[in-house]
Amino acid sequence: MAFIKRRQDNQINAGSMADIAFLLLIFFLVTTTIEMDKGILVTLPPWEDDTISTRVPPRNLLSVNINWKNKLMVENKAGEIKNLRMQTKEFIMNPNKRSDMPLTPTRAVVSIQNDRGTNYESYLEVYNEIKAAYNELWNEAAQLRFKKNYEHLSDQLKKEIRSKIPMVISEAEPTDHK
Repeated sequence: MAFIKRRQDNQINAGSMADIAFLLLIFFLVTTTIEMDKGILVTLPPWEDDTISTRVPPRNLLSVNINWKNKLMVENKAGEIKNLRMQTKEFIMNPNKRSDMPLTPTRAVVSIQNDRGTNYESYLEVYNEIKAAYNELWNEAAQLRFKKNYEHLSDQLKKEIRSKIPMVISEAEPTDHK
């Protein structure tokens, strides 16, 4: 009797490969975090149904407008972005006790109004300068009062400084140029 040698197939059973690929796909989908753009972090006031209009006295309001040509207007006068931070700081603190500026920093309101045709970059540039003005004022107050940078203060001390120089930025409804 002769023995016949059978050759074994050199193929790999790929039936479970699809299952493994599916499991790996699920694993990576579940464990991967996707970075999301956060935009500008601004705390909005709570929504109120009452339509009570709060009128701010003109002396307490710094009006900053950006038109559809991305030109800056501060208090209805042409302005430059490089001067905006200093103008904002001067308005908030009113070091010369001018009668057309707020008596105290707690009454100061910075109003930003842009046009629907304004570039987002121009809007952000203006917003960043105003925010930087507040950051510098807070840092100056921290140096004067506690001899430390604002960022190195405890949360309680930061809150104390922000209560004396609160950041009040009002964003008016955009306008339409014609």
